[in-house]
Amino acid sequence: MNILDKIVLRKKEEVALAKQNVSVKQLESALHFERNPYSFKEFLLAADRTGIIAEFKRQSPSKGVINDKVTVTDVTTAYASAGASALSVLTDTDFFGGHQQDLLEARASNNIPILRKDFMIDEYQVFEAKAWGADIILLIAAILTPKEIATLAGRAKGLGLNVLLEVHNQEELERSICKDLDAIGVNNRNLADFTVNIQTSFDLADQIPADFMKISESAISDTNTIKLLKHAGFNGFLIGENFMKTENPGLAIREFVSELISV
Repeated sequence: MNILDKIVLRKKEEVALAKQNVSVKQLESALHFERNPYSFKEFLLAADRTGIIAEFKRQSPSKGVINDKVTVTDVTTAYASAGASALSVLTDTDFFGGHQQDLLEARASNNIPILRKDFMIDEYQVFEAKAWGADIILLIAAILTPKEIATLAGRAKGLGLNVLLEVHNQEELERSICKDLDAIGVNNRNLADFTVNIQTSFDLADQIPADFMKISESAISDTNTIKLLKHAGFNGFLIGENFMKTENPGLAIREFVSELISV
């Protein structure tokens, strides 16, 4: 059993427990449930934004603790002010040290789209994402069947949420595309062993239909890579550890964006 299998197994237990503690009706009465989510596409393409989806992540299964000394509010507001097009906030607790409260705090402090970064396996989690103030959900092709992807994406669109489908290879891409997606992300990290290879994005760039926004995820640590990815047709760039591994993630993204603009 690889790490992804372990995460999904644990996620099934978490969702079952969450359903016992908080009903869908209770989620529907939450503060953020009636808010109108931001358009992922609008912010990705905005002239005053960078295309960067900046991630708040305390830890990971492969790296252990990355940064547990900073606050969600400080980091995400710094990301937004530096020109991030969207925020990615981990809500998985056991493997990534995230929490529902992280998303709530990020929402309270920012006026740009927020991705609930988690392992979505059940429609209940889509209701959670809406209730907690997310604008975007992530669907990982490696852990979902085409039918499950279509069902979860349809539920998300029905609630006004944006949908980002994550793929790792051409087979996942071809079997997973459905009408209710807004963007397709190519994860350069192999979720089975957590190795990374940016070439994955370049290999799949031309295979992604023009109807969808193109996102490159992971293994992005320098501005030249973003320039090459833009040339290949990518609109968004999810960056997590490159900023979070520093003592001051807000300063790190400001310096990164300054270099990106000047080159």
